[in-house]
Amino acid sequence: MITLSQQKLVELYSVREALEGMAARLAATHISDEEVAELEKLLGRHSEHIDEVSGASYFHQHGDFDFHYRIIKASQNSQLVHLLCNELYHLLRMYRYQSPRTQSRPEAALKEHLFILDAIKNRDQELAELLMRRHISRSKALIEQNLN
Repeated sequence: MITLSQQKLVELYSVREALEGMAARLAATHISDEEVAELEKLLGRHSEHIDEVSGASYFHQHGDFDFHYRIIKASQNSQLVHLLCNELYHLLRMYRYQSPRTQSRPEAALKEHLFILDAIKNRDQELAELLMRRHISRSKALIEQNLN
């Protein structure tokens, strides 16, 4: 079993922030209308889940059911897909299973996902990258708060 210190996790989130920002920028160029429609449906299901659990959790899924994964795939950059979806996400999932989630922000995360998708749908590369980086940075800030 691999154990990640919280400091290592912060480092992973820093890398994730940069790479997923790049993926969002590229997705704004390459995503198909069908992929946008599927992401809209996916976020609708996520919203229903948050309502069902009264805001207690976000709907964490893997592969095609994950918002971030779909955006990375839509970037059409095989290196980003490999680095993020295989290596980095594997480490992040292992950390999630090993540590209790003391702080969560499901409603805010869903709103951020909707804003990111809107920027991608509007083909606004700069805004898509900025919003994705900001979104991941907020998650990293929660982890850093737990370090103190």
